[in-house]
Amino acid sequence: MADTATAPLLTNHRAKLAKAPSIDDTIETYMGTTGAAQLLKAVLLAFAWAFDAQQVFISVFTDAEPKWHCTGADASCSAAAASPCALPSGAWAWDRPAVTSVVSEWSLKCAGPALVSLPASSFFAGCLAGGFLLTTLADSLLGRRKMLLTSIVSMSVAGVLTAFSPNVWAYAALRFVTGFGRSMVGTTTMVLSTELVGKKWRDTVCVAGFFCFTLGFLSLPALAYTFQEASWRNMYLWTSVPSLCYSILVYLLVQESPRWLLVRGRKQDAIETLQQIASLNGNSITSSFSMLHACTMQEGAAGASGGDSVFAALHSMWERPWALRRLAAIMTVSFGVGTVYYGMPLNVGNLGSNLYLSVMYNALAELPSSILSWLLMGRINRRSSVIALTVVAGLCSLACVVIPQGAARMAAELVSFSATCTAFNVILMYSIELFPTSVRNSAVGLVRQALVLGGVAAPVLVALGRERSFLSFGVFGLVIGCFGIFAACLPETRGKGMSDTMDEEEQKEAAVATCTVQDMDLV
Repeated sequence: MADTATAPLLTNHRAKLAKAPSIDDTIETYMGTTGAAQLLKAVLLAFAWAFDAQQVFISVFTDAEPKWHCTGADASCSAAAASPCALPSGAWAWDRPAVTSVVSEWSLKCAGPALVSLPASSFFAGCLAGGFLLTTLADSLLGRRKMLLTSIVSMSVAGVLTAFSPNVWAYAALRFVTGFGRSMVGTTTMVLSTELVGKKWRDTVCVAGFFCFTLGFLSLPALAYTFQEASWRNMYLWTSVPSLCYSILVYLLVQESPRWLLVRGRKQDAIETLQQIASLNGNSITSSFSMLHACTMQEGAAGASGGDSVFAALHSMWERPWALRRLAAIMTVSFGVGTVYYGMPLNVGNLGSNLYLSVMYNALAELPSSILSWLLMGRINRRSSVIALTVVAGLCSLACVVIPQGAARMAAELVSFSATCTAFNVILMYSIELFPTSVRNSAVGLVRQALVLGGVAAPVLVALGRERSFLSFGVFGLVIGCFGIFAACLPETRGKGMSDTMDEEEQKEAAVATCTVQDMDLV
């Protein structure tokens, strides 16, 4: 009887001893405490967000419609002050040199809204196309570092070429290429920077990227003000050339993710990368890497099972219900957040007639959200934060429907936008922790595409809401509030280690489900 009772305990004990360490445990063991040098390198990597922000918002200035005035050559000019399109060419003139904007240089003001908006539409079309076509390359063939370098270089080169566009058609085509290239900059930067530091600093590095994005946004009004009397082409040169130089620093200083190397079975490259990181942290690895060998052999089969197919990561998520459920839930939340994130500035941004100040106010509104994101990530659960933030953003947006125009309505708009920005930041960090290394970049890329898709619908709602505010603020509030509730379907990840293979995450999912069933039985 005693033998029967003790046998399962001995078997369980041997199983625990025989269990190979996970990649997450191995990385934390060999990487050691993240030192100042490695942390600084991760922050340098996060600076790619600044160049990303510049390319996203640069058209606010380069494609702006300049002001014009009557020259006095035609007496009917003042009567047609609403539009100069019906006036003779000598009856009016631009307030500034024609080269300050693509609209004035290529005479697009009277060409119709479709042609005027073509470059901006082409850019976002390129972002969507690149997001769907390139998102799996960082998980499969290229890896994080090569994907980031390819994205930054292609974005920068296209930006330089944009400065030499001969007409609006070439300009729109190059904006499409720029959007296609930059589509993976933010995603790959965030994934790689968080995988190069220990768990303790993951939130800090993630928030550093958000600050860099705001910094890039803020740099545009200053740059545009400097070149307010010069050609719009200077804006592209002064944002793209530094970005190209930055890519050289990334190539020389930044390592590939050791997690990705291990998942792909590149054990020797992972060992060399970990030795470099350990030396930066002031540690020296003198062990035989037996722990690394054990986890590599275990994960080798899992990594190979996905094959080298570009779409292996997507197929891996598709065939697992739990992964598909998580992806669908967080993409639904992201769509709602993206609708308000890209739509609200179209209403909040018109704070005055000064374009430079309006953009600066929009950018400054993201600073408190970055600080709040950092505080929430370290102290409050991800799931609860997303639900609370989307509810607050939704309620404040709905309040704008009934509050008359004035300071109170502006305050409600800003609170809604700040809560949305914070939810935006938390969702990106949440998505990194929800999916294992083998599919992480693909999953985060799809989450960002859901955000962009939400932004596609925003301008239409804003245009409809000019006469009835419910069609803009009301729909914004309902969408983000209702879609944000889907975060309740996601598991909590705060303080937990990141998995590296789908099998490892699936085991955690099964363990949580087992504990839940046992708790219900006890009740």
